[in-house]
Amino acid sequence: MILVTVIPGFGRELGRQTVTTVALKDVTKVFQDGTVAVDTINLDVNDGEFMVLLGPSGCGKSTVLRMVAGLEDPTSGAVMLGGEVANDLPPRERKIAMVFQDFALYPHMTVGDNIGFPLRLSGIEPGPRGERIQDVASALGIGDVLARKPSQLSGGQRQRVAMGRAIVRRPGLFLMDEPLSNLDSGLRAELRAEISGLTRELGVTTIYVTHDQAEALTMADRVAIMRKGVLQDVGTPTQVYGRPATLYVAAFLGSPRMNLLEASVYVHLDRYVTLNLGEQALYLPWDDIRSRAVAHYHGERIVVGMRAEALTPVTPDTAGDVLHGRIRYLEHHGHESLAFLDIGATAIVVDEMGSRGESSAPGQRGLRRFGQVMQRIAGRSADAPVSAAPSGSGNRTSVLPDPGRHHRRPAELAVRLAPYPAVSAGHPLTVQVRMDALHFFDERGDRIDVGWR
Repeated sequence: MILVTVIPGFGRELGRQTVTTVALKDVTKVFQDGTVAVDTINLDVNDGEFMVLLGPSGCGKSTVLRMVAGLEDPTSGAVMLGGEVANDLPPRERKIAMVFQDFALYPHMTVGDNIGFPLRLSGIEPGPRGERIQDVASALGIGDVLARKPSQLSGGQRQRVAMGRAIVRRPGLFLMDEPLSNLDSGLRAELRAEISGLTRELGVTTIYVTHDQAEALTMADRVAIMRKGVLQDVGTPTQVYGRPATLYVAAFLGSPRMNLLEASVYVHLDRYVTLNLGEQALYLPWDDIRSRAVAHYHGERIVVGMRAEALTPVTPDTAGDVLHGRIRYLEHHGHESLAFLDIGATAIVVDEMGSRGESSAPGQRGLRRFGQVMQRIAGRSADAPVSAAPSGSGNRTSVLPDPGRHHRRPAELAVRLAPYPAVSAGHPLTVQVRMDALHFFDERGDRIDVGWR
């Protein structure tokens, strides 16, 4: 365990200007075996902000946290704390407190001694030290177990002790590495509220690592979503959920997952844009500002995303933007049921574990552009790129499946129904689509949009 000495007031207001507490500038981490754990990340964490790093196991989020703590050295780029480059600062001079996934408590010490150990190292007298220990323990609900050893505590109590040891230092920056992953779901929900409340009450900048999207969307002021070492999106929970920057973020967030369908685009100037979804179609009105952006892909395939909340079951004769299908299977969740509907469309599958830069079909080539049509409708060259790739994205190829039928996967459209509805597998079902809630992505998985945030 690394012990970190804390200087109170780190990252606080200087005069009338609030400084950025943490800034990562083009930070890359490559391990000795050549593994690129973090790839050119740029991220600012503001004073007092609760920032959550979210992503699946192995995406590099814990490596980012360890570089901020000084436990790992970046291969390139700068880690800045309080506006100063901290690459060469040892951990004890970084004015931080870290809470680990495995608690890292001293088994031979009592709870009170574990919490107060950093204060003892700092030379604080027993009287003031005892007062601070009691205050922190009471706030965390462990004031009655200060005389016990860690082995006599439950998992939740041990986690509170680990948090208390961090809080008692009065740090300017908290780093938390999946602190709730070893706890049961009920206790996780309880401690989520406690951690959020305490950090905001203390006004301490916090970077919190998790793979649990419920934790991220519940606790964060902002969420930074990572995939294979690359930062995919940064924003408030509402922004990353409602306007995901990439196809991966769209697929990663939400339960059930967003429905991602292949669509062919055809433009009817001054009327509408047709989105052909296999055997059916939707029509984006020309007065919808997004239709201009989607019209740039006339004659091409794109990805259309729609969440379950954008779909409403209706009668088969309903007019408007509807899709007809047949229920493939049902899932019952008590408070609701999910119907998975076959509408004759092709699904887009996002590979979370494949290596960076792989295409969904090895050797496939990017879609060819219809140059003359592009020049006439969009006013741009046939050689123009699909869109600018995010920093660190590498040479990505198309996320769309090969046109050959053997590469295509039928879509199963997730639709929310009432608990235990009077339908079953094989029944026909018609859903109305909220066109204003659709998401559009190009062949490389980048969002097609206007008025970006």
